Amino acid sequence: MSESLSVKHLIGIKDVTANDIELIFSTADNFKQIINRPIKKVPSLRDVTIANVFFENSTRTRISFELAERRLSADTLNFAASSSSVKKGETLIDTINNILAMKVDMIVMRHPSPGACSFLSKHVDSVIINAGDGTHEHPTQALLDAFSIREKYGEVRGKKVAIIGDILHSRVALSNIFCLQKLGAEVLVCGPPTLIPKHIGMLGVKVEYNLMKALEWCDVANMLRIQMERQDIKYFPSLREYTMQYGLNKERLNSLKKQITVMHPGPINRGVEITSDVADSDQSIILDQVENGVAIRMAVLYLLAAKQEN
Repeated sequence: MSESLSVKHLIGIKDVTANDIELIFSTADNFKQIINRPIKKVPSLRDVTIANVFFENSTRTRISFELAERRLSADTLNFAASSSSVKKGETLIDTINNILAMKVDMIVMRHPSPGACSFLSKHVDSVIINAGDGTHEHPTQALLDAFSIREKYGEVRGKKVAIIGDILHSRVALSNIFCLQKLGAEVLVCGPPTLIPKHIGMLGVKVEYNLMKALEWCDVANMLRIQMERQDIKYFPSLREYTMQYGLNKERLNSLKKQITVMHPGPINRGVEITSDVADSDQSIILDQVENGVAIRMAVLYLLAAKQEN
């Protein structure tokens, strides 16, 4: 396995190789040991300055990146678009170039426009890490999801993973599909026909509209939330009806002939796509995903910084 990534930026899982993913995982294994010891900091990125630039609201991803950066001893700069000159009409490139003029080495960016990170990587001289761009990709979420499956089962290859819910508006779904397939897993998507993209079968995934059939097929169910903030029209009659058709509750889980693992990228709409007794059950690895997110982001930051030095 190569000791350096094949990419200079992390724009999307589509751009990375299976070897890249395995390198990130093995690096994250080492960092996970570090963050579970009494002294959680390492000096790996001392003197590296990282800007977290979020043009969309985020709690978990932003905090996870900030914590990863601090664990690596990097200097961090946090930028929220809601309180910035973007509100006054400043362009994306001007905003970023002003930040880079302060001698920033890496940029972690979340943006509502698909392709914003790719666009930026072609116009500025800095390492770009995509923390979610519109409905396009969310690569570190897919990496931590696959890493959590690997931790639970020993490997991802051969596992059957069902991604259930709002596939149409989800950047997590697309990144997960690319990541899981590169690691040899089988992927199925499930949800109302209105929330499944028309041509998603061309990506080599199975499509299922019946929740119970999807649950009976899979080893792992990754439950996605309904993204109301991205829906400009109604895709189903009501949340209550959606929950009746596609909500995962204990009764449905217990009716299966086997134990499956339940995941959720968060934030959870408890009582909509998943009930509290499922989210907090022994079959759920949701909190493991959160913990693994810090180790994965440490690995990504560390490997991309090393790539920049070469």
